[in-house]
Amino acid sequence: MRYNQVKDLVEWAAGFHARMARQYSEAADKADNERLKMGLDYLASRELKMKTGLEDLFHDGMDHSEVLETWFDESSEFPEPPELDQIAEQTVTGSIEDAMKTATTAHERLQALYKHRAARSRIEPEAEFFDSLAEGHNSEIRHMMASMEELQGV
Repeated sequence: MRYNQVKDLVEWAAGFHARMARQYSEAADKADNERLKMGLDYLASRELKMKTGLEDLFHDGMDHSEVLETWFDESSEFPEPPELDQIAEQTVTGSIEDAMKTATTAHERLQALYKHRAARSRIEPEAEFFDSLAEGHNSEIRHMMASMEELQGV
């Protein structure tokens, strides 16, 4: 990912959420524990919600072109996309704790990606956009973990 537009990163992130949803759904189909199955189904639904939220930026009737069509130069030393791609390819198995760890790690890495882009932004709307995405992931992590912890207590 060297020279790209912001929309390329948004499309990549939407695809990442789709891969994570698929990963959780496949693991839920194989789960032998009903509580784990419910947790994985929940994580899959949250990933699909985030995917849809990103895709809606292209179809919500608002003009986001100032940000989405902004170009950026990212050196090859930037690690998050390959690390996130690896997370999306791992098989989630085991326990609710394992699923929570995978979800937390994925969202923290994606949040770091957004914070990095905000810090390197050349225009204020781009910085605000990525700051907003980073804060949204922070809220999402808290929400998901609270829900998963409730499920553990059931």
